[in-house]
Amino acid sequence: MAQLLKNLIADVERLPSHHFFGRVTGVLGMLVEIGGVQRLLSIGERCMVVARGGRNVPCEVVGFRADRVLLMPFTSLDGVGLGCKVEILGREPVVYPDPSWLGRVVNAMGEPVDGKGPLKHGTVAYRLRAQPPPAHARQRVGGKIDLGVRALNTFLTMCRGQRMGIFAGSGVGKSVLLSMLARYTASDVNVIGLIGERGREVQEFLEDDLGPEGRARSIVVVATSDESPLMRRQAAYMTLTLAEYFRDLDRSVLCMMDSVTRFATAQREIGLSAGEPPTSKGYTPTVFAELPRLLERAGPGTAAGSITGLFTVLVEGDDMNEPIADAVRGIIDGHIVLERQIAERGRYPAINILRSISRVMPNCNAPEENAIVLKARALMAAYEDMAELIRLGAYRTGSDPAVDAAIEIQPRLEAFLRQDRKEPDTLAGGYAKLAEIVGGVA
Repeated sequence: MAQLLKNLIADVERLPSHHFFGRVTGVLGMLVEIGGVQRLLSIGERCMVVARGGRNVPCEVVGFRADRVLLMPFTSLDGVGLGCKVEILGREPVVYPDPSWLGRVVNAMGEPVDGKGPLKHGTVAYRLRAQPPPAHARQRVGGKIDLGVRALNTFLTMCRGQRMGIFAGSGVGKSVLLSMLARYTASDVNVIGLIGERGREVQEFLEDDLGPEGRARSIVVVATSDESPLMRRQAAYMTLTLAEYFRDLDRSVLCMMDSVTRFATAQREIGLSAGEPPTSKGYTPTVFAELPRLLERAGPGTAAGSITGLFTVLVEGDDMNEPIADAVRGIIDGHIVLERQIAERGRYPAINILRSISRVMPNCNAPEENAIVLKARALMAAYEDMAELIRLGAYRTGSDPAVDAAIEIQPRLEAFLRQDRKEPDTLAGGYAKLAEIVGGVA
């Protein structure tokens, strides 16, 4: 009760000294048109529509048409009709995070949804749509980070402040891989955004995948698939904003988002409703403008803190070159490709090592570590080139020494890449095991 009273006092102190009001002049689909206040508003500002029965419907300005302002609601438009009063809030959306938010679950508005009472508000306002730090003022990526997953630690080593994408079709295991990373990655704070997630899976992720230990150092932002496009988009902004807050406290932050594709889909719905022209696969131009603005917020900070980003990309029809996958791959610092054929063979995580890459890995590894990885990749590539002939029994032993060596160690490499979700491994342990596998191959 005391915390609730403090929050209420702080909210009252931030109230404006005067208010402006408009009226609803039209409703079409997900859009509300208002008139009389168009010169007082700009894109991204907030309004409150008072629906029939006194229900408040928060909205955001998404465009202008002639002399009308176009609003999109954060909740349903039930009860909104012509002549309804609209209060102009006019303020840029901000949040007041605090270290006590660790262990909590919040929605896109920064409100608690875990039933554990009100959140303590901090003293500094953080903009939800902040700009990335200036490129010339950023630190370089830090040292290697232990992800707890052998295949990633060795073949796709990540550094603090790096941004990596996990690309996969539906049902290939990206959420399970993300849960392993959330539990085992060595970081001070986890900020996890579940964007457009199935409602059923949220509690499963919190209890089974994250667990009490992982949850204690995490903040989870949730916007389920049944929520409005604005809520789903804002949940992504909220995730990065909370990560920036802890980065500014000089913490090492692991920011995970599942998924960037649903953020792009939400932005597409908003853009199409506001009248933007569709481009590739119906995605509007603002989708491709917003993606780098969102993803560039992760990375090294200007001081000691950093945000290591792991962003899942749900590819349509297992097409790794569809528009969103292609755009994200060009922004981030590496990609992890999960392949359905590997999952169907029963090997999890279903990572296709040869199609995946970490762009900062060669510079953060020791020369001998790079040599081990390159040797293992060469053997895997040799096996992959002849895989069809080997399965058909058409390959003759002795035809190619490199292929012979690849066939010999293939079962051991497959066992190395397979890992149970409840068995973490270390950086040093992964390299030692890989060196033992390929060390005897000429």
